[in-house]
Amino acid sequence: MGAKLKVLHVYRTYYPDTQGGGQEVIRQICESTKAFDVESRVFTPSEDPRPKEVMVDDHKVVRVKLNFEIASCGFCLTGFGEFRSQVAWADVIHYHFPWPFADVMHFSQRVQKPTVITYHSDIVRQQSVMRFYSPLMRRFLSSMDRIVATSSNYRDSSEVLCQFQHNVDVVPIGIDEASYPSVDQSILKSTKEKYGEGFFLFVGVLRYYKGLHILLEASQNADFKVVIAGFGPLEAALKRQALDLNLANVTFAGKVTDEEKVVLLTLCRGVVFSSHVRSEAFGVSLIEGAMFGKPLVSAETGTGTSYVNQHKETGLVVEANDVAALSEALTYLHENESEAWQLGQGARKRYDNLFTGKRMAQGYVNIYQSLVDTEPSQVAETS
Repeated sequence: MGAKLKVLHVYRTYYPDTQGGGQEVIRQICESTKAFDVESRVFTPSEDPRPKEVMVDDHKVVRVKLNFEIASCGFCLTGFGEFRSQVAWADVIHYHFPWPFADVMHFSQRVQKPTVITYHSDIVRQQSVMRFYSPLMRRFLSSMDRIVATSSNYRDSSEVLCQFQHNVDVVPIGIDEASYPSVDQSILKSTKEKYGEGFFLFVGVLRYYKGLHILLEASQNADFKVVIAGFGPLEAALKRQALDLNLANVTFAGKVTDEEKVVLLTLCRGVVFSSHVRSEAFGVSLIEGAMFGKPLVSAETGTGTSYVNQHKETGLVVEANDVAALSEALTYLHENESEAWQLGQGARKRYDNLFTGKRMAQGYVNIYQSLVDTEPSQVAETS
C-alpha cells in the first residue's frame, strides 16, 4: 500500500474509561487492520480526559471533555477544535453509530474526508428523542460514503438501514484470537476455587437490553450455575432481584480483567446471551464463546445474534422474553455434556469460517481503499 492509511474512529465511549461490545469491536478493527498498513486513532469523550492522549494496545486514543449526557448521548461542547485537528490528520473518518453528537460535529466542521459508518444498532429505547433526531440522522447517514452493517440479518430487518440499502455493505464483526491473553494457571486455580466449573457465563455491560432480569428468573430452582461478569447501570437492581429470588446458584463477578475473562471462558459450560431487544445487534461475547469452543444460548431478536448463533449448530436459540424456554435450554446443556461439547465444536468452526479478526480487517481495508481511490488489496480468503 505504500504510505500508511490513516483512519480516525469516532465513538461516544472507549477504553480505558469503559468496557463493552462496541468498544471491543473498535479495538479489534484498529488492531487487526495494522497488518494492512492502517494506522488508527480513536476520538472519544471522557469524564476525565487527562491525559488527553492515551495508548490502547498499539493505537492512540484522543479524549475530549464529556460535558453532559442527555438520553445516553454524550455532549462534548469544547471538543470541536480537537475533532477538527484529528479530521485533518486522517485519510478516512470512520464513525460508529449511534452517537448523535457525532452528527453535529460532522456537519458543523464540514468534514470533507471520505467517510464510513458502522451501524451497530437501531435506537430502540429513546423514542421520544428520535422524533427530534430522525431528520438529522437521515441527513447524516445519507452523507456517508459507505454504511456498514455487522450482519445481513440486521441490514435486512432494520427499518433505518432499509432506506439506504444501495449504500450498505456487510462486514461481520471479527475478533483476533492472538489479541487475547493465554490462560494464567494461578488465575485458573483461584477462579476454579471461587466459581467451580461447568457454569453458564454472561459477559458484558449490565444494561436493560441485555435481558439479565430474564436470565435471573430462568435460574430459579435450577440445577445449573450462572456467573455474571461485568458491571453497569443495572448492577444494583439485578443484585436486589437475585436476592429477592433467593438465587444461590447465581454469582456476580463484577468487572473482570481480560486475563480473568479468558479463564471464565475456559471453565464455563457455555455462554448465555439473554438480550431481548434490537439494541443488541450482534453480541461480541457470543463470538468470544465460539472462539473458545463453547455452546451458545441466545434469544431470537431478528438481529445479528442469530447470525452468530445458529440453532442446534452452534448452540440453542430461544424466543425472546421466554423465561421457561431459556431455563429449559440451559438445563438441557447442563444435563447433556456431550451434546454441549458437540455444539461448542460447531461454534468454533463457525468462528473460524466467519468471525476472525483477519476476515473483518479484510472487509474494512477494502472499503477504506475504495474510498481513497486505490485498488482493493488482494488478500487470500480466510477459512
